[in-house]
Formats: sequence, C-alpha cells, structure tokens
Amino acid sequence: MPYVADIRDPLHVLLIDDDETLCALAERQMQRRGHVVTQAQTGQRAIELLAKGNVDVIALDHSLLAETGLDILGRLPDRGERPPVVYVTGSADARVALEALRAGADEYVIKEIGAEFFELLTAAIEHVYERWRLKQVRDEQALDILKARDRAELLLKEMNHRVANSLGLVAAMVRMQASALTDEAAVKALNETQARITAIAGVHRHIYSSDNVAMLSMHDYLKQLVKDLQTSLHDYHGAHEIVLEAADISMTTDKAIWIGIAVSELVTNAFKYAYAPGKTGSIRVTLRKIGDAVGELAVEDDGIGFDPRAPTIGTGVGAKILEAMRRGLGGEIAHGKEVKGARVSLTFPLEKPAP
Repeated sequence: MPYVADIRDPLHVLLIDDDETLCALAERQMQRRGHVVTQAQTGQRAIELLAKGNVDVIALDHSLLAETGLDILGRLPDRGERPPVVYVTGSADARVALEALRAGADEYVIKEIGAEFFELLTAAIEHVYERWRLKQVRDEQALDILKARDRAELLLKEMNHRVANSLGLVAAMVRMQASALTDEAAVKALNETQARITAIAGVHRHIYSSDNVAMLSMHDYLKQLVKDLQTSLHDYHGAHEIVLEAADISMTTDKAIWIGIAVSELVTNAFKYAYAPGKTGSIRVTLRKIGDAVGELAVEDDGIGFDPRAPTIGTGVGAKILEAMRRGLGGEIAHGKEVKGARVSLTFPLEKPAP
C-alpha cells in the first residue's frame, strides 16, 4: 500500500500562481498550520515539480499571465494518478468553478481580499486532502477484501477438487469390492452406493470447474450425473436410456447435492423396477421451473407402472433417502400414474438469486 500522509502530518502543497505577494501570504498562513509550500509560476514548472513527487495537494489559480488554470488542469495527469486539486478563482461567475470541477478539480475557492481568504484556502486544502486520503484508504480496503475473497474462492475450489477426487477414489473402491462379490443382492447394493457417491462427487467436481463457487448450474451438473449413472447402472440393471431435459436453474451446493441424490435414487429405482426382465426402455429426467418460485424434478418411464400403496420392494433404503432429500429441500413428493408407466415428481421452493 503506498504511503498516505495523515492529516496531522505536514502537507506538501504545490501552489501554482504567478502573484508573488499572494503566494507569500498564502505560504505564511499554511506554515502556521505546519504545512510546506512549493511555488510554481507556470504550468510547465508545476508539471516538472509534480513529476518529482512529494506533493500532497495542488492549489491552482485560474488567472495566470500566459495561460489559465483550466489550461494547466487539462495537462495534469488523470485524477487517479495525481494529488487532489483545489481550484482558486477570483471570478464571480460560478461557471468557471463548475467548469474546473468538470475538468477534474476536487474543490474550489473564490479568491477575495482579506485574511479570511487564506484561512479558507488552507481549510479547503486540508479538507480535500482528508477526503482524498479516506478514499484511498477505502479503495485499498476494498482491494484487500477482493483479494481475500479471491483467495478464499481459490481455496474452496481446491478443497472441492480434493473432495471430488477422494469421493471418486471411494466410488472406485466400492466398484472394485462389488466386482469381487458373487452375491447378486450385495453387488447391486454396492453399485447403488457407488451411484450415490458419484452424485455427491459430481457437485464438487462442478464447483471447482465453475466460475461461481456459491451457485451451481443444475443443467450442467445433471448432464454429467446422468452420463455417470448411464455408465454405472448399465451393466447391472439393463440397457435403458436416460433422457434429460433440465432448465438452466442455479442452486446452492447443499441443495444441488440433494437434487443429485434424488435423481440418483429415482433413476436407479427405474432401472431396477420400471421394466419387466429382458425389456428395455427410456427413463426421462426433467427439471423445470413452475413460475418463479417453485422447481420440479420428475423421473418417469413407460414401464409396468408403480403403486405407492404396494409393499416396498427391496430394502426400502432408497425410499428413506428420497424422503430425507425431500425434507432437506422443503418440498413435496407426488406419484402420478401415466397412461403407461410411472412418474415420480419432487416439487421444492427455488432460492432467490443474490442481489
């Protein structure tokens, strides 16, 4: 962070004016306040002194012999690259002061005869410098905050990268364990576990590859998840085709995980039970908005149908997991029997986008 003088420190004032008497009086008043004054009678000399540095505030007079203060103001560096400017004008016409402000001056003082003018000029110099100093401090603090946020996001992406890799390793070990078993029920149970792990790992994989670590694109995430499920379930439950139609909805990480696990459970159940042995078909996954405040996830098929009142088939773990996901999302589950097949939907409130 560059050095910024405290207002209690002596200010180094560059006074641009060709009136030697006025400059002497102004310098005397500023010295009483502990400030250091350097004089320049021309714009060229002022620019040379400014280039050497060690100038905190510029006091620029409007009326010089060879040029106006506006001419000099136009030749000074841009506002962010030079000290603040107090423009001094003896004109009663406010348009000169306004023109100076538009040209980059930070404050103006009307030149008058009497000691009060020099006190007013000194006060304006101190005020404009303090205002500029506080702005510099705020800008530095804002930059520090942005850097800290960027570091935090980088660390979060790295963490998600490591989590995704670890979960991928766990899924691979589960797959290896399943391949070493001969019990069909155990093999299926382990492969369902692998699908659940894959659903969670996919969220973390998309976070570290995304520009937004706070929100996740559900379309991109579900596209990859469906691809992973198609591969992992194919060998054990049939060559069914998963068809995805997902709206471009963004969700936070935790809710994205709940949606991913719900999709994994519903698709896995459809692979296992939707079609009669030896039959294949499609399993459709849909994510859409209902209005602006509600989302709907649906999984449907053209198979033998499903009666939610019938006794549970299998261990019932999938149904318990789905119920847990429903509670996490604060949504509702509905079973809709189509003309052919079955449809399970999960409606849930959508999160409001950050302002």
